[in-house]
Amino acid sequence: MARDSRKFLDGRTALVTGGARRLGRVMASALARAGATVVVHHHTSRDDARATAAGIEVLGGRAFLVDGDLADPRATSALCRRAADVCAAPLDILVNNASIFAPGAAASTTAAEWDHAQAVNLRAPFLLAQAFAAQLAGDGPADIVNLNDGRALRPGCDHFAYTVSKVGLHGLTRSLALALAPRVRVNELALGAVLPPEVPAGGYQRTPREALPLRRYPTCDDVADALLFVLAAPALTGQTVHVDGGQHLQPWS
Repeated sequence: MARDSRKFLDGRTALVTGGARRLGRVMASALARAGATVVVHHHTSRDDARATAAGIEVLGGRAFLVDGDLADPRATSALCRRAADVCAAPLDILVNNASIFAPGAAASTTAAEWDHAQAVNLRAPFLLAQAFAAQLAGDGPADIVNLNDGRALRPGCDHFAYTVSKVGLHGLTRSLALALAPRVRVNELALGAVLPPEVPAGGYQRTPREALPLRRYPTCDDVADALLFVLAAPALTGQTVHVDGGQHLQPWS
C-alpha cells in the first residue's frame, strides 16, 4: 500500500490530471491520505471522478472535481484557476498524469494523430505549468510532478507520436525545473509497465516479468509511493525517478 503514516501534506492543495481512474485515482487517494486537498480532473469520466472523490471523503479527506479537455489549449490554460476556485485555495501541487497512448509507426502516423498526442501529452503539461506558477500564493513549497514513460529515455519505433511526446516531456521537466526555480520544484516519474492499455493497442507487448532486474512489475501503489517520496524531498528538482522494476537499465530487445 502507498504510505500514509504521516500527514506531511496537510494544508496543501493538489490538482491531479486524469485523476478519475486507474493510476490517477490511486495517486489522488494517496495525496489525500497524506493530508492534501485534492482536485480530481477528468474529461469524460465524470462518474469515475465522483467515485474517486467519494472514496477520498469516506476516509476523511477533501476532494473536488474539475473537468476539461486537455487537447483544448484555452480550456487547459484555465484549468488551474478553475481548480483553485472550486476548492477556494491556490494550488501548490500539480500532478500531470493524463496522457493518451495511441499506436502507430512513424510511416503510418497521421498529422491529426501527431497533433493530438503532442497536445495532450506535451503542450498541456506546459500550459498547466504556466498557469500553476501564475496562481501561486505565499512562499510555501510548490511542486510539479510529471508522469513520464521509460521510453522517453529509451525510445523505440512503436507508438511513435506518443513516444516523441514523452521525449519532449522529459526535456520540458528539466527546462521547467530551471525556469521555475527556486519557487517551484519540477520532477518526473518514468514508469514501466504498471498497467496494460485500457484499449488494446497495436504493437504493445508487456516485458515479461522474468526479464526485469527485480522480477516484478511496478504497481500503482509503487508509483504513488514514489510521488510522495518526491514531494517529501525538498532538495530534488529536475530529477527523473524510474519506477519500472529496473527496466531502464536494459537495452531494447
